[in-house]
Amino acid sequence: MSERVLVMIPAFNAAPSIGKIVAECRQHSDSVIVVDDGSKDGTGEIARRAGSVVLSHDVNRGKGAALKTGFAYAIANGFDGVVTIDADGQHLPSEIPKILAARSGSGADLIIGGRSHLFEHMLPRRRMANRFSAWSIARAAGTAVTDSQSGFRFYSTKLLRSISLNSDGFDLESEVIVRAGRGGFHVTTVPIELGFVDGLCTSHYKPIADTVRIAWTVVKTRFFWT
Repeated sequence: MSERVLVMIPAFNAAPSIGKIVAECRQHSDSVIVVDDGSKDGTGEIARRAGSVVLSHDVNRGKGAALKTGFAYAIANGFDGVVTIDADGQHLPSEIPKILAARSGSGADLIIGGRSHLFEHMLPRRRMANRFSAWSIARAAGTAVTDSQSGFRFYSTKLLRSISLNSDGFDLESEVIVRAGRGGFHVTTVPIELGFVDGLCTSHYKPIADTVRIAWTVVKTRFFWT
């Protein structure tokens, strides 16, 4: 019997792109939800009209908080796993079958859609940040990771039920890697193609503040948090 997999899109002020992303995701899954993280531009209503279930935060709480809301929905509704995809169009819904094939072939509990083969096309500061974060998080997690910041992923609900998550920002995606690796879960990476390589114009990521937060979260997850 095939697994029930939810496609989940965390979104914040993504009105220009969210309708197209939802429509394309629905070509690969009947179960698509958008977690509208306090948008003020009608993101939630556009997503709903495109055929998505919409879960809404009254205020912007951060990507990690949006992911946790979606994870809770997946667990409560009996899904076997969650594919997460960003709302800005950088991730291609047409790559979802590649992620699902990796799950079917490997049984991995965390599958990261990796972009390391595209790092050379990124701006130098972004390329260096991605390479360094992947290296350091892989060491902290005790598992091979070539791209720790990609939000295009598969999470098994077995993994999600087994770990606690403390972060509410972009750092949650790094926290998950460390917890999965240290918890003995199978983590793997599958190369993906992108709609565009550098997402500086569409991303809400704050390079200095969020990079520092990720580093501190990784340290806390590895050495302090239980």
